[in-house]
Amino acid sequence: MPALLKADTPEQVAQLALQHAQALFGCHVVRLVWDLGIAANGQPLRHTYPNTPPNTAEVALIDAALEAGDEIRASVSETSVSRLASVLGDARAGSQAVLLTDWPAIGGDSWDGEAWHEFLSLVAERIGDVLELAYACLAVERLEKAARLQSALYAIADLASSALDMSEMLRRLHAVVGKLMYAENFLIALYNAERDTLRFIYFVDAKDLNLVPSDEDIPAESFHNSLTLAVIRHGCPAWGPSRQLYRDFGLEWEEVYGPNSADWLGVPMAAEGQVCGAVVVQSYDQAGCYSEEDRDLLVFVAQHILTALLRKQAHAELERRVDERTRELTAEVHERKRGEKLQAALYAIADLASGELAMNEMLQRIHSVVDELMYARNFFIALYSTQRDTIRFIYFADEKDPGMYDPDAEIPAEQMRGSFTLGLIRHGRPVKGPARFVAELLAVPGGIGRGSPAEDFLGVPMVVDGEVRGAVVVQSYDETVRYTDEDSALLSYVAQHIQTAMARKQAQAELDRRVQDRTRELASAVSELRAQIGERERIEQQLMHEALHDSLTGLPNRSFLLDALSRAVSRTQRDPQHLFAVLFLDLDRFKVVNDSVGHLVGDEMLKLSGQRIGACVRKPDVVARLGGDEFALLLEDIHGPEDAYHAAQRVLDALSEPMRLAGKELYPSASIGIAFSDQRYLSAEELLRDADVAMYRAKAHGRHRFEVFDEHLHKEALRLLDLEGELRNGLARSEFEPYFQTIVRLSDAHVVGWEALLRWRHPERGLLRPADFLAVAEESGIAGQIDWQIFEKTCLEIPRLVSRGGYVTINVSAQHFRSPDLAQKLLDLLAAHQVAAHSVRIEMTEGALFENADQVRTTLEVLRQAGVMAALDDFGTGYSSLSYLHRFPMQVLKIDRSFVTDLDSDHKGGSTAVVRAVIALAATLGMEVVAEGIETSTQRGRLLELGCELGQGFLFAHPQTAAGLAALH
Repeated sequence: MPALLKADTPEQVAQLALQHAQALFGCHVVRLVWDLGIAANGQPLRHTYPNTPPNTAEVALIDAALEAGDEIRASVSETSVSRLASVLGDARAGSQAVLLTDWPAIGGDSWDGEAWHEFLSLVAERIGDVLELAYACLAVERLEKAARLQSALYAIADLASSALDMSEMLRRLHAVVGKLMYAENFLIALYNAERDTLRFIYFVDAKDLNLVPSDEDIPAESFHNSLTLAVIRHGCPAWGPSRQLYRDFGLEWEEVYGPNSADWLGVPMAAEGQVCGAVVVQSYDQAGCYSEEDRDLLVFVAQHILTALLRKQAHAELERRVDERTRELTAEVHERKRGEKLQAALYAIADLASGELAMNEMLQRIHSVVDELMYARNFFIALYSTQRDTIRFIYFADEKDPGMYDPDAEIPAEQMRGSFTLGLIRHGRPVKGPARFVAELLAVPGGIGRGSPAEDFLGVPMVVDGEVRGAVVVQSYDETVRYTDEDSALLSYVAQHIQTAMARKQAQAELDRRVQDRTRELASAVSELRAQIGERERIEQQLMHEALHDSLTGLPNRSFLLDALSRAVSRTQRDPQHLFAVLFLDLDRFKVVNDSVGHLVGDEMLKLSGQRIGACVRKPDVVARLGGDEFALLLEDIHGPEDAYHAAQRVLDALSEPMRLAGKELYPSASIGIAFSDQRYLSAEELLRDADVAMYRAKAHGRHRFEVFDEHLHKEALRLLDLEGELRNGLARSEFEPYFQTIVRLSDAHVVGWEALLRWRHPERGLLRPADFLAVAEESGIAGQIDWQIFEKTCLEIPRLVSRGGYVTINVSAQHFRSPDLAQKLLDLLAAHQVAAHSVRIEMTEGALFENADQVRTTLEVLRQAGVMAALDDFGTGYSSLSYLHRFPMQVLKIDRSFVTDLDSDHKGGSTAVVRAVIALAATLGMEVVAEGIETSTQRGRLLELGCELGQGFLFAHPQTAAGLAALH
């Protein structure tokens, strides 16, 4: 039957097997049945050839044969035909099939049982090979799907931290989702619960062309009948044809919401228990294009999209604040410069008005000063004589009408009736605006004044004792130049000084003495004012320095450091490549110095320490004293962590040199904590806090050293000092003991084993769980001793527990696997207590496999050869990858309680998919599966439906001592 050997699909094998069976043996072939894949309910998918569904009798016969694992014969009702169900393959190999055949007679002379079973063996071997290949293809498909999801999540995270603008980021997010499922029509809506508004930040739809502005908040009431708002209001996914969903939600379809979809899928986005928006995909022409798996996947991806959006919005908000502050500072700088310039100009005008220059020279210089402050190319000064009713233009500069007036000629007012100048003098108040406006305001005949009409005009009267004595005018022929109220105020000030100068010049002869006295007074006042300004600037600089520097050491203080740190943090937010480090330094045993030799010597020690620290860093770096004996260093633009390490070591070496103070030789030292820049830091205080925590870690490890901040330091700092002594005392008093939790068969709660759990019977705090003390024990180095104490006590109890069968698992932490003789020590311990190796299993976490993979593999191989099986604990919460499972001799996978807890929900979400995947993975690798943390009957039922056979949890038993377990039986 060479054709059968060439068949490479189950259907081809089935077709050829049926043909050969009928041709070779004369039987009537009914069908071939095999299992391949997993259905939505977690049960194997049953396939049949031919593709017609089997009847009830056939199903019963197939199930009976599979359960018996052998051939079963049954009579076909109302006929003399015998139906034979032949099992092909081994159930443990996962490649079983059943061949149903009808025989007129079995056992007669024509029946060749040996040939028939040889034929079945050949078919079983081929169907087994084909099914194994099909299973491998399914596994590859699942792995490829997981890889695509992981790649998509990485892409979303990269987009969230990229410098792309929001629209481009969302467009690329759309592309990422489109690689995971059908997403041609895709939208993201954000919901503001406080304002009850929606914002459609991204909207792409092939048929719905009613574009909604992405930057506009729309009242939710405007979308009261939309499916998107319904998903947000209900806080749960919705999936199916849009017409059906409208009915399910009790909504009425409206045309404004776009055309109906053949298939619609929307999931909410939630943060901290509050729905923040929704993600929607839909298809207009593909009914049923979305599956339950797509729904779960979109729920998962939606949360990552929300995280990306929140991160992007936070980054944008930070940049907005930085830009806003930059603009404010720029405006302040501009205003300050303008004020300084204005002040200098006013001083210059005052000096000119009180100087001894000739009138024409003085006026020319005043013109130059005014021209620096405003547009004053066209500038003139006119004096008015009330006695003679005449006007004299003592200064006149004009681009279009040069030399229009003689500065020495007095012009009768009657001749100036058509001029703006006379109108301004009669008006007696400042005037500005275009020529026609000014002419109308001043009631000038002709409407344009004399000379060329100006595009803009500004004139102010010179008033003395309530009488108008003249006018000062600037004007522009450029339509882009317009004068402001500030220009008017400035020109009024100039006019007053010009009037003062005129009065002084006119009365110079008879008032020379008084003018000189006044001049001296003015000079003195100006000098005093300048001195006051200089003193004020000096005091301001001193106050600024004192506000930002330490009075004892002269180093920058905490405020200065926090300001510099804030700038560094902002720069890192904009440029992740920018690296810097913060060193928090505390002098060791400084209080001893103060208490022994006095505070004055202590102050000198602080000043000298500050000098030594400053000599260890580069010029751009900041060395600050935070108070007491605490210092901090900001190392800018480092190339890597090594730069900070070298700087810290230089500081430690410099401070370790002896100090000769007050006749005594002091030997100071310091402890240093280091925190490196990271985009997760949003404020300077966070960095300084973490460096401080690392510094205390350095002190705890012996002082005169530096430590780098990591996430475990908070917990260590709070618990290490209090618990370490108690742990050592507890170890000496043998206060640690094992508690045992049963491992049962889920179908009938039969006990198959026990897990030994660590407990500490604290003399004051009662019974403590590992979470209360294990981290401190590991950090202080005594966790290993505690474990061996537990192993010893567990071995004492194992013979009593397993007297009627079963096994006991012990938890072995990662640090034990660093020892090459772990396996031998465990085996020696079992031998010393006469414990059979097959009655003991060891549990480890995924992290233990990676610290020293080769050593772990060797240890597990030795234990397996001796009969000790290995279990992988908390599977699904860590790496959860096939890339390492097959490399280690593991026999058991334990599903983490977090996934079991979620099975209580009526909604089958991501946990169901994870548990199903773990069980399928274990089945593929030939491993047992134990579910942890089972607390309800619902969880137990779900696990049984998914194919999980073993479990443990409070539903069956709470952890007990061995004596307590014995009392129960």
